[in-house]
Amino acid sequence: MKLDNAKAQMRKGILELCILSLLKQQELYPSDIIERLKKSEIVVAEGTIYPLLTRLKNAELLSYRWEESASGPPRKYYSITKKGETVLEELAVSWNGLVSSVSKIINF
Repeated sequence: MKLDNAKAQMRKGILELCILSLLKQQELYPSDIIERLKKSEIVVAEGTIYPLLTRLKNAELLSYRWEESASGPPRKYYSITKKGETVLEELAVSWNGLVSSVSKIINF
C-alpha cells in the first residue's frame, strides 16, 4: 500500500464537506478556495477543484456569479445554495459520527 495514495484518497473524500463549509462562510473564487484548503493543510490541485465545483453546481448545491476583473477576464464566484446548506448539515453530522467512531478504533 502506498501511503501517499491512501492520504490522497482520504482528502478527496472530504473535499465536498470542506468546500461547502468554506462557501457557507462567504462566496469565493476557485483560487481562493484552493488557498484556504492549503492553509488548512488540505493540498488539492486545480484539476481536482474545477470538476468538483461543476458537479456541485449541477447538483444545485452551489451557484455562481460573474464579476469583472481589472487584471484579466471576468471571475466566477461560487456561493452555497439552500439545498447545499442542507447537504452540508447532513455531511457534517456524518463526518462527526465517523470521526468519533474512527477515534474509538485508532485510539492507541
